[in-house]
Amino acid sequence: MKNYFGFNLTGKKLFPVWFLFLVFFIVPYGAIIFMTKDIQPGEKPSLLILPLMLLLIIIAFVFTFYLTKLAIENITYKDKAIVFEGTFGKFMGKILLGFLLTMITLGIYGAWFVKDIIRYFTNNSFYNAENFEFKGKGGKLFIILLLTLILPLILVSIILVAFMAGHKDQVSSNVIIFQLLFIVVLIPYIYSVYKWSANINYKDFHISWETNFWNSCGKLAIEILLSVITIGIYSPLAVIRLYKYFAERTVAVGNERKLTFGYDIDPLNDFLYIWGQILLTIITLSIYYPWAYCKVRSRILGKTYLEQN
Repeated sequence: MKNYFGFNLTGKKLFPVWFLFLVFFIVPYGAIIFMTKDIQPGEKPSLLILPLMLLLIIIAFVFTFYLTKLAIENITYKDKAIVFEGTFGKFMGKILLGFLLTMITLGIYGAWFVKDIIRYFTNNSFYNAENFEFKGKGGKLFIILLLTLILPLILVSIILVAFMAGHKDQVSSNVIIFQLLFIVVLIPYIYSVYKWSANINYKDFHISWETNFWNSCGKLAIEILLSVITIGIYSPLAVIRLYKYFAERTVAVGNERKLTFGYDIDPLNDFLYIWGQILLTIITLSIYYPWAYCKVRSRILGKTYLEQN
């Protein structure tokens, strides 16, 4: 039997948070652009730029916290909502400490920082008075970032510099080659990070991906390629198909039973619906975004299910 999820957040409820973000993020950002647009090489930028940039970072994290909180609290399963008990004060404490340690370690602590933030939101989420527990390790994420992103990008950069040195008259083709190589590098990185993040305990269940590296990377490559070829037009369908592919490979294994996730895809209607919400957001200069966000999440979660094998 399939039991479907739900999403109860409405655009009306989300709009105040989004409006405050637009006002307090866009205005400082516009001020930074205005103060830096005429700066010439050798000139010192205004002393206000650094405080404004710090303000933008803080605002971004404030928005991230409240959007994530609302998104979690409005997920339902069997007519019961998930409860989030995290506080903004503790969240900002982790952000400030994480930033400090990341800077001190020249970025090395970044993997543990990401782990701490995911764990904070996961471990403070409760369903039926039982909390979820994120089990991902920062050390493993660091190795993933090193092997699937940092080292490959260094290698690609070296190859590209060597290639450009011998083909200086082919700037446009060099740029295209770099972009293609960058996409190729991103595929195993995206897969590995998401697989790492699918590592959650709930009661006696362990939630994870049962996936094959090469098949999954092949699926990612096909959907990304189709998105690139169509100049982004295909992207919503690519996201939906990838969501279905990985949802069906997400399992919750308990002591006596195994539950499998899934998604009832309707390719054409899903594609048209999401593009409709995107266009409305563009037409309204992002004012409609809260409604678009809520409607798309409601549609997708409303067709996402959990069933026992």
